[in-house]
Amino acid sequence: MILFDLIIFEYMLLIFLVGCALAVSFTRKVLSAVIIFMSYSIVMSIIWLLLEAPDLALTEAAIGAGITSILFFLAIKRINTMERKRGGGDR
Repeated sequence: MILFDLIIFEYMLLIFLVGCALAVSFTRKVLSAVIIFMSYSIVMSIIWLLLEAPDLALTEAAIGAGITSILFFLAIKRINTMERKRGGGDR
């Protein structure tokens, strides 16, 4: 019974992973895309844990969901600041 529940959980994670990949491709707002990308990285790190690869899971969580997302947020902030200085920040 526990093995069956684990298999269902893995399939749910895979479906969510594909959904995140499609959603980040079709979204028009940059901030939404970054948040979806963070979700993708977190789910991917859970999948790495289930595959018994804790080193990859930790790397994915730290770099994929952590550092990369922070860099994306900082880039968005800088772009918005530059647009406001130019006078075209109506988004």
